[in-house]
Amino acid sequence: MGCPDWPTCFGYWIPPTSEAQLPENYQEIYADLGYAETRFNVVKTWTEYANRLTGVTIGFLILLTAIYSWPLRRSDRAITIASIAAFLMVGFQGWLGSVVVSSNLMPGMITIHMLMALAIVGVLIFALARSRRELGVQQSIEGLDPRFEKWLYLAMGMTLVQVALGTQVREMTDFIKEAQGEELRSSWVQAMPWFFYVHRSFSALVLVVNLWLIRLLVSSVGWSHLLTRLTVAMVVFVATAIASGATLGHLGMPAFVQPTHLLAASLLFGLQFLIWMSYRHFKEAGSQTLAPT
Repeated sequence: MGCPDWPTCFGYWIPPTSEAQLPENYQEIYADLGYAETRFNVVKTWTEYANRLTGVTIGFLILLTAIYSWPLRRSDRAITIASIAAFLMVGFQGWLGSVVVSSNLMPGMITIHMLMALAIVGVLIFALARSRRELGVQQSIEGLDPRFEKWLYLAMGMTLVQVALGTQVREMTDFIKEAQGEELRSSWVQAMPWFFYVHRSFSALVLVVNLWLIRLLVSSVGWSHLLTRLTVAMVVFVATAIASGATLGHLGMPAFVQPTHLLAASLLFGLQFLIWMSYRHFKEAGSQTLAPT
């Protein structure tokens, strides 16, 4: 909430660098918008501004992706549809961001905003994987354990649940901060509701399921297979998310660990989606090989 208005920031298209650049009654102005405790903080303001600039840049890149995908509509319509869908979704995501600001972090909006971001990542990975599927089917999954597919779906579903729970914890952190203040950060965990503890315990199940996926892959297609290597990387991200989450829970929620935790969860989801797409392409290639000519 470094910028209490949208799309401008304290009324500027390029935000100020000091409180002296704002009118003396700026707190009264933003109190009418629901930000009675607004106080200019140059770090928070420019962090939010960088977030918005990054979002706009992503929007232009996705627009270019959609434009360049148009000629592919005859050879692979799915790539074009996914690219255009991603562009529409990023526009919707920008609108959601404005609602998050204007509603003063209304409960549920951060979760929706986060899940939409992951959906955009998934659609983009889908388009990318489709465009490179011929490069990824040089290995066979003929001996792959048939249980792998069901466990992969379970792992992906559990990750979505875990991310949703984590975002709810993130929302609650704002309310606790408002009630207790930044100086009592180390005691925020004690004020967390039940879903914080579910989120913390559920991470162990997520890790176990992903370790089981590695076991299924190693025993059936070996360590060198692409699916195995991607799944090992996925477990690394799970471990990073768990380690950063444990740090938040046991070391007084240090501020610098929060984005690390969120980044690890996002990378985990993206990698899981890539594994799923790669598996589908391996499976399709195998079916085409076995089909009669």
